[in-house]
Order: sequence, then C-alpha cells, then structure tokens
Amino acid sequence: MGRILVLTNSSGGLYDFRNEFVQAMLSGHEVYVSMPDEVKKKELADEGCRIIKTAINRRGINPLEDFKLYREYRRLMRKLRPDLVVTYTIKPNIYGGLAAAGCKIPYIATITGLGGAFDRTGILLKLIVTMYRAGLKSASCVFFQNEENKGIFNKLGIRAKKTRMVMGSGVNLDRHRYEAYPQGDETHFLFVGRVMKERGILEYIEAARTLHSDKVFFDVMGYCDEDYQDMLDELEKEGVVHQVGFQTQVHPYLAAVNAVVVASFHEGMSNALIEGAATGRPVIASRISGCLEAFEEGRTGFGFTPGHSEELIEAMEKFLSLSVEERAEMGRRGREKMEKEFDRKLVTKEYMDEVSNILR
Repeated sequence: MGRILVLTNSSGGLYDFRNEFVQAMLSGHEVYVSMPDEVKKKELADEGCRIIKTAINRRGINPLEDFKLYREYRRLMRKLRPDLVVTYTIKPNIYGGLAAAGCKIPYIATITGLGGAFDRTGILLKLIVTMYRAGLKSASCVFFQNEENKGIFNKLGIRAKKTRMVMGSGVNLDRHRYEAYPQGDETHFLFVGRVMKERGILEYIEAARTLHSDKVFFDVMGYCDEDYQDMLDELEKEGVVHQVGFQTQVHPYLAAVNAVVVASFHEGMSNALIEGAATGRPVIASRISGCLEAFEEGRTGFGFTPGHSEELIEAMEKFLSLSVEERAEMGRRGREKMEKEFDRKLVTKEYMDEVSNILR
C-alpha cells in the first residue's frame, strides 16, 4: 500500500469531476486530500480520504500568500512522506510541484485549463511562465486536456519528464444519465459556470436581453466570482434572466433545460458541455480548445466565437429555429459521442496506469 497526497483548490471539483480516480486510488492506497473548503469534506472522508484543510486564495497574486502556501505544502510532505503527490490547477501545480521536487517525492500534475493567466503580458506573464517551468520540470507526468494547452506549454519551454493527453475529467455516464428531451413550446437556455467576464457572462446577458420572451428563458447557474451580482439581481427583476445559483447537484438542472451554454474564453475541457451532452442536451459553445472537442457543429450543438455576442445570438437563433424533434435528435447524438469518447472510466484508467507505473 502506498501513501498518496492529493492537492486541490476545490473539494467540489475533486469530488464532482475526479472522484472515480480518488476511489481507484483508495482501493489500494492511503489517500490524503489537501483542500481549502468543506463543501465535499464529508463525502470524501466517508469514502476513506484523510482530509487536511489548507487555505488557498485561488485568484490572488500576493507573493507572501503564495509563499505561505508553498511552505504549508512542504510542511505537509515532510510530515506525511507520501510516495506520490497528485496536483490539480495552477497553484497546487506550481507550489505543490516545487515542494514535491524539493522533498524528492514523485508527482503528477494536471493542466485543467490556462484561464486568463496566459493572456497577461510583460513581466507578469514572464513570472507565471518561470513559476510553471520550475513547478513542472521535475513532474513524473503532466496530464493535458487539450492539444492547444500542451502546445502553448511546449512553445514557452514549460516541460515535464512525460506528458499524457486525456479527454478532460471525462463524464460519469451513470450520474449524468440520458434524460428524455423536454416537450412543449418553451425554450430554456442554461449558462453553466462561474459568473465572470472570461466565462462569457456579458455575452450571455446580451443574448438574453435580445432574445428573451414569454417563450424563451435564460437561466444562470454558478456563483459570482466577480462583481456581477447587482447586475444579475436587476436583470432578474426585469425578467431577463433567472438565477439558479451554485448547485452541488447539477444533473436535475441540465435535464430540465433545452440547451446548455458555455461561453468561456478558456477551457481545459468543459465539464459543463460533456455533462450536458451526456444528459442528452444540445450545446451552444465557444469555438475554443476544450469546447471544440466536446461537440460537433450542427450535429450536437452550435458554436460561436467567444467575446462576440452577435455570434452567440446567431447560434441561439439557429437553435430556436429547430423543431423539438430536431433538438432531441441533436441531444441523442451528443449522448452517443460522450459514450464513445468521454466515459470517465477511460480517463480514470489513464491516471491509474501512471500511478501504478510510479508506485511500482
């Protein structure tokens, strides 16, 4: 039996998108999870994980805070002496990677997307690249979720000993089972994701202002990661949008709508898209890496250029012109694609192959 330390910035993200991997590790190893919140603490603990709370400012760029995080990771590793460290997202990847390398512990990292970090310029971008190079250079393996992210890292000289490509986190096809398509003459669009500029909330709101009616509805599911709450509250009063808020169980909401919308500027691999498609719902999605892999234009959904509200509106108008039968068929094709390409069991096997190779 080996000892594995998992570093994550969200217990919900770990449980909702990677729990099958966690369970696979638990079947033969002792698993510790370092996380900043308690959203899924009980569920993970009940499965057998040993939980350690570690504060992370996910979006902060305070070097003193980040240095404290690095020191905490190093302290944890010296105390636990794990045989393997597994990291997700930028700060665990960088500071967890530095700590693991310093403690001479093997580690694997996952690039779940680049976010807005690589849109920066000048000295800040150079600093991010330098930190990533240092954090990943000793990694036993780095998993990428799309070829574009891998290409950007190669171009910038951010390299590890080994890389592997996976189809995002995959989708649990049992939890996100196929659901019969909604009937009737109403259309409900659902924006899924953190409410922030780089997730396309402004373009979605513009589309809602243009297209909402007594038959066309625009829902928003996710918490505000930026200061848009007052705007959303006002739009809800006007009947333009309806806020669902942050939900730990998203499947009932996916099943209730006619199309799932992901308007992001960046993605590793969009969980919202693959979960929506697995449920049998057509998607309206940004034409970017991390979304393009998850849908087929005109067959399982419609795409648009992120940041261009007029293209999003055009894609939604195409969808609105379809009959209920055509939409349902689009959803069925999406489900078939998920079964063939995005089954989470396949992704879990990729990770466990690497875990077994390292711990052997």
